[in-house]
Amino acid sequence: MSVNYNVLGLIFASIHDKHVKELTDSRTMGSIPYGGRYRLIDFPLSNMVNSNVPEVGVITKANYGSLLDHLGSGREWDLSRKKGGLHLLPPFIHSADKPYEGRLDALNKVWSYVEHSPAKYVILANCDVVTSIDYNPVLKQHMDTGADITLIYSQGYYDFKNNRGATIVDFDEDNNLKDVLLDPGISGSCKIWLESFIVSKEFLWNIVKDADSRNEQSFTRHILQANRHQYKIMGYEHKEFFTRIDNISNYYKANMMLLQSETRKGLFRENMPIFTKIGDNGPVKYGVKASVKDSLIADGCIIEGTVENSVLFRGVKVGKGAVVKNCVLLQGTTIGDDCKVTALITDKNVTISDARAITGSESYPLYIDKNGTL
Repeated sequence: MSVNYNVLGLIFASIHDKHVKELTDSRTMGSIPYGGRYRLIDFPLSNMVNSNVPEVGVITKANYGSLLDHLGSGREWDLSRKKGGLHLLPPFIHSADKPYEGRLDALNKVWSYVEHSPAKYVILANCDVVTSIDYNPVLKQHMDTGADITLIYSQGYYDFKNNRGATIVDFDEDNNLKDVLLDPGISGSCKIWLESFIVSKEFLWNIVKDADSRNEQSFTRHILQANRHQYKIMGYEHKEFFTRIDNISNYYKANMMLLQSETRKGLFRENMPIFTKIGDNGPVKYGVKASVKDSLIADGCIIEGTVENSVLFRGVKVGKGAVVKNCVLLQGTTIGDDCKVTALITDKNVTISDARAITGSESYPLYIDKNGTL
């Protein structure tokens, strides 16, 4: 695979952690498990690797122990290299400083890394948007148009009652940014910014430096909204599948969507694999009376009961006579014998004792915290 040493990738692992605080109390947004065997960071990181980006920096903030363990040296993404490769970037702070407060502040605190990259362009992405994208056409458009910033957006449905933190954008007939709405009180089909963009390293440093001098931290408010007429900010429409993880209910829905073949085809696209840490677990073991329908079952699971319309991560155990329906069970969960559980999310290593009945709703699924026991 050819690489483009003219491009640097930066991924924000902790932006919008507060929107899914149930899952980010002990981990970053980037290390939230998804789809049976992945972490959210696998998607932007794989997108950059598939787009021939040879060097990626992952900007962290706090609770990044599980992220370190997952990423390791970057070998699974072919980023364990002498030149370029994967770099974890905790923010550099002086003793009197606080951790970064916004995207611009985060960039300022890791700029000593960015400035040493030979790249001319920078691709930036979050971990709370799950999609598969080739950045090469976006980069080509960015260079051809001479844009200062190229925002990647998708047409999708936004509901202010059920979504949080979204940025709605609009463009004029020449594809220049016309309007920016942050977390608006509207519902309907909108152009939703996927919180990914391309910019030259020189321009990025200029806006980061200026923002620091004015104590400005928000890229959306202080750059996009405040300077949409001053800078040449253009859009690139991404027409493939995407979903945003902006609350626990939408996290549940994002996992359940993977049970639909069209979703899987849109996310796991041909010639664009999603890489992840190899678990080296054994295959799934099914008991004599096991029954599984319309579910995703990861390796290492032991199924002796009934599983329907559910996503089970690695190493989940479902006991004899147990019935699991419409659930998302994270790694190491144990469902005891004769349990009946519906519309439930369990974090890692949860144990539910024998003969328990737990019923949530698909609109508001129940959640059990990491290492919990019932």
